[in-house]
Amino acid sequence: MTDAELLVAFETGTLTAFHHREHVRVAFAMLARDGDLAAAAMAFRAGLRRIAGSSGKYHETLTWAYLVVIAERMHGRGYRSSAELFADHPDLLERDLLARYYDVPALLASPLARAVFVLPTMR
Repeated sequence: MTDAELLVAFETGTLTAFHHREHVRVAFAMLARDGDLAAAAMAFRAGLRRIAGSSGKYHETLTWAYLVVIAERMHGRGYRSSAELFADHPDLLERDLLARYYDVPALLASPLARAVFVLPTMR
């Protein structure tokens, strides 16, 4: 499935699988399409919240943190696909990427971080 097809499936709610790789690919596709972090973030958040429903799985800090890292890696590079992005930045597919910036277990346990974006703390 291309990034564009994945994005359509995400936005129409027809995805059958949505794991970490797909999260990152959709974030890439939205950032590439919108060309603006804030616009992409609003669309991404809305879609993730729709998918999560009332399950309690949506996490505001994780969403923003990944989007910011992906946007930073994309900046000025002209990637045409998520595959090109992953070729240069395979760490985006590592589930522990945010451990560079956060105490992830504490972040996951924090009701505040789930509800609002929390800045990384210095270690």
